[in-house]
Amino acid sequence: MAHEIQTEHLIVGSGIAGLMLAHKLGQTNKVVIIAKESLSENNSSYAQGGIASVLSPEDSFDKHIEDTLEAGAGLCHRDVVKTVVEAGPAAIRELINLGVDFTRGKSGTSDLPYHLTLEGGHSQRRIIHADDLTGAEVVRALIVSIRNNPNITIFENMFAIDLLTSDKVKPHFARNLCLGAYAYHKTTKEIYEIRSLATHLCTGGHGKVYLYTSNPDVATGDGLAMGWRAGCRVANLEFMQFHPTCLYSQKEKSFLISEAVRGEGAVLKTADGVPFMQNYHPLESLAPRDIVARAIDAEIKKNGVVPHVYLDARSLGLEKIKTRFPNIYKVCLSQGIDMAK
Repeated sequence: MAHEIQTEHLIVGSGIAGLMLAHKLGQTNKVVIIAKESLSENNSSYAQGGIASVLSPEDSFDKHIEDTLEAGAGLCHRDVVKTVVEAGPAAIRELINLGVDFTRGKSGTSDLPYHLTLEGGHSQRRIIHADDLTGAEVVRALIVSIRNNPNITIFENMFAIDLLTSDKVKPHFARNLCLGAYAYHKTTKEIYEIRSLATHLCTGGHGKVYLYTSNPDVATGDGLAMGWRAGCRVANLEFMQFHPTCLYSQKEKSFLISEAVRGEGAVLKTADGVPFMQNYHPLESLAPRDIVARAIDAEIKKNGVVPHVYLDARSLGLEKIKTRFPNIYKVCLSQGIDMAK
């Protein structure tokens, strides 16, 4: 017999999308949020580099829009890009008000005195960050917010099995409606039937269907599958972007080397120590991700011997590396790699 729960809003997934939605809805509504593992185990927590937003007097919305359209290879909708870009600064201020501790510096405006870095495809420094653990810091602040809200009920280690739809319980409905979801609690081994007025799938992507990915084990795409089975439209699933720079290691197969490392001056080189990105794009090592990923793949195949390329960060110097990328530096050292040497 399944346990029954009633709520106004059910949120499946605990990445930044799910947590922010819970924070907003929970101000005036009863919310249930379920997470496949702990609230902090999600793709968002693994994001290192930062968030792109126009926060510098040298930058502009027009520049950010054009950079985005260029990186999107003509496939972006300009009106959507414009809306997202122009909403960026307000979203950053909201995160700051929530307690996100971004790294301070002199790059931003006087009211937002934060360090801004550069990443691939951007013509300006507009990446606000929390050292090299930005996603984890944003997730931390959001978790604090929702844990302190009595309107929000949190279930961790709960796996959504399928959407509860009216054709399964009330087949006489004129149209199929989503009434909630069935979920399995991995700790208690019990089934839950969660009824909700609105159900929100914030389940992230499906990177783990591939052998090599920077995604954590929870990114298995089951939310997409549940939506599709219930009759939702799915689109653009072919746009799977692989981050170009993961640490080549037998022990850390999914560890990301932030794009911001290249933004601060690191250069991609062949196994022979020769820079190669100038052969693929004018922005060289700071080309858009898809171009960098294809270039790395081409160079590995061209070499035919060594199954990796190198990211040379020696020009940054030890102090900058340790200050700007403390977590990446620590993980690399644990694998016998000194980024400064």
